[in-house]
Formats: sequence, C-alpha cells, structure tokens
Amino acid sequence: MNPYRANPLQSLREYEAFVYSLPQQFVAVVSSTLVVFQADDNFTTVYGELYFADGYRLVVRERLNLIRQPLLLIGYGYEVWRNAEKLYWYDPQPHPHIPELASTHPHHKHVLPDIKHNRIVAPGLSFTRPNLPFLIAEIEQLLVGRV
Repeated sequence: MNPYRANPLQSLREYEAFVYSLPQQFVAVVSSTLVVFQADDNFTTVYGELYFADGYRLVVRERLNLIRQPLLLIGYGYEVWRNAEKLYWYDPQPHPHIPELASTHPHHKHVLPDIKHNRIVAPGLSFTRPNLPFLIAEIEQLLVGRV
C-alpha cells in the first residue's frame, strides 16, 4: 500500500495496520513506539514516537472518532525534536484572531524563534486523511538538508 495514495482511515483495522507498518513503509523511520489504543467503541488514540537518524524524532498524539466511516481525526499534536531540542510542533487549536492562519484553519505549525507564539499555516495537515506521511516526508527533507 502506498501511504500517499491510499487512505487507511477507512477503518480502525486499516489504520492500525498503517500505523504499525510505518517503519516498513518509510526507510527514514528507524523505529517506532506508536501504539493504537481503543478505550471504547467511539474513540481511539494513537500515541508514541517515530525515531529517525541524526537524533530526529516525531512525537505523535492523535484522537480518532470511530463512529464515522471513514474515520475522522478529531485531535492531534505532533512535535519534532532533534535530540533535546524541540524544533517545531503542529496543533489544531483555533486561532481565528490571526488572519494569516485562515487558509489552513485550524491546522498550523509552531516554529522558532518564539516557538509558542510564532505560527505559520500548515497546508499538509487534515482531519480526513493521515497526517503521518506528510510529517515523515518533512523529516526526510530535514535529514537531507532541504529544510
């Protein structure tokens, strides 16, 4: 399955298979501690970390609504670290008072230098398709020095 073309949010089983096979699908992923945890019939949580070369890691927190088919991502937090330094993070916290973020509302990226307050648009993120392929590709670019 090519993660850029298929949408594994069609079912919980497909998304679990997608999450657990990330190290096999993406050469850049060295290892994974991601876990899909289903607390009840309505929601599931994905959490853990993806590890890459050169000390890069992606911290993942996702919450999915299982009632909808296909599944709907209803919340997330993604952090990218290099060793002990947080490089940037993504979240969907609405900021309607910042007009520059309107084009990808509520998705946005927190970047340095003032990581908490410096936000930019995040056109690669969605609630209706997996975000992990985009995030992994972004880290792959960091690894080859393109970003």
